[in-house]
Amino acid sequence: MRKITVAIDGFSSSGKSTMARALARSVGYVYVDSGAMYRAVTLFALRNGLIEDGKVNRDELVNALDDIHISFAPAGADGVQHTLLNGEDVEREIRDMKVSSMVSPVAEIPEVRRRLTAIQKEFGLHKGIVMDGRDIGTSVFPDAEMKVFVNASAEERALRRFRELEEKGEKADFDRVYQNIRERDHIDTTREVSPLRRADDAVELDNGEMTPAQQMEWLMRLFAERSRD
Repeated sequence: MRKITVAIDGFSSSGKSTMARALARSVGYVYVDSGAMYRAVTLFALRNGLIEDGKVNRDELVNALDDIHISFAPAGADGVQHTLLNGEDVEREIRDMKVSSMVSPVAEIPEVRRRLTAIQKEFGLHKGIVMDGRDIGTSVFPDAEMKVFVNASAEERALRRFRELEEKGEKADFDRVYQNIRERDHIDTTREVSPLRRADDAVELDNGEMTPAQQMEWLMRLFAERSRD
């Protein structure tokens, strides 16, 4: 079997990161969570007062991009690859609702997207990589041999996110989570630079009624087909 590039795109909380991580682990590929990179930039902006009253100070954030260094630590005992912001493990902090509510406005800034897209392209130079996000198959790896576009209803995705927050012991309000999902969908699909859309050659997967095991079986069949010599 040949080494390939796998691009998994989809809407917020569609399960694409869980799928991508599991696939990479099963086939021995490198996994990169592109969404975590945008979340790390958002966390930097929040910490440094570059977001006030729900508004991003675009000029100051763009000027600070050279001070933002994002990397990934290997998966530890929890089986999760942790995101590092300037050397600090921020994996848990970037997943809270405060970051979630502002990540889409940050991610739509053209200079931010260009900077992170360039870094993401470097990750894939030698193939053998699985990356998930919102523009991986369209902008980052348009020539990827395997492209998947994941979707599910907004209600189903909000419920998944709500349960995830509760399992982490965080206070969550379903209506707020649902509204955040809808807002992110709108911003992601209407932004000027690299909007979320299904690549013409991507295989669409609606996983609203699928179990994790069924998703994995589906992914492995497609991977075997696309990586065949």
